Amino acid sequence: MSGDFNCIVEDWSVACVDFITKVHTSTKRNYVERVVEYDKAECAAVAKQYGKDYWDGDRKYGYGGYRYDGRWRAIAEKMAQHYGIKSGDKILDVGCGKGYLLYEFTQAVPGLEIVGIDISEYAIQNAKEEVKPFLTAGNAVDLPFPDKTFDFVVSILTLHNLYNYEVRQALQEIERVGKQDKYIVVESYRNEEEKVNLLYWQLTCQSFYTPQEWEWFFKESGYTGDYGCIFFE
Repeated sequence: MSGDFNCIVEDWSVACVDFITKVHTSTKRNYVERVVEYDKAECAAVAKQYGKDYWDGDRKYGYGGYRYDGRWRAIAEKMAQHYGIKSGDKILDVGCGKGYLLYEFTQAVPGLEIVGIDISEYAIQNAKEEVKPFLTAGNAVDLPFPDKTFDFVVSILTLHNLYNYEVRQALQEIERVGKQDKYIVVESYRNEEEKVNLLYWQLTCQSFYTPQEWEWFFKESGYTGDYGCIFFE
């Protein structure tokens, strides 16, 4: 990610690690169009249903067609190398969408046990066939798994879609079910320009925080994993 910010360093700290900026910045965005050409409120209301319109409908409602294209393979490989993920490890993806990242993990490290959970039943029903049997519909604030079940828990671009009190619950749940490494990515901003762009572009975001504020949430929630941010420059 471009730009620097300091992690909180007291008796607690988290590592800021970037795996997805290259994928994020490969997409072109017209921020102003979102609020000038469309009814932003109506688009957001449709997007927050997390149905077909959000995933595979018009771009104004979300992804504009979320299809497998292999872009997550390099990310899965980098994460696997960074965290030493090995055959036999059990991985949970919180907010797994159509399961593309989990599929790439299985290709990067054969022999993994994968589990995905997402609020969108449409995403689960239309997930990549190879991983669909391992995905379930559910909420990040109440993960249906025993304590310390997973060797690695990942959550990409999900937690900012929760209200602040739900963010705390979700972080505590991720911490609870993970027994080793954890990594999350959230939308964020470092200056007024990025804040405006985020407000213009977002459809489902409920928690708008700077990296320092996110770190405060991590500390208050007892989250001990790593994290990354994406910025709308």
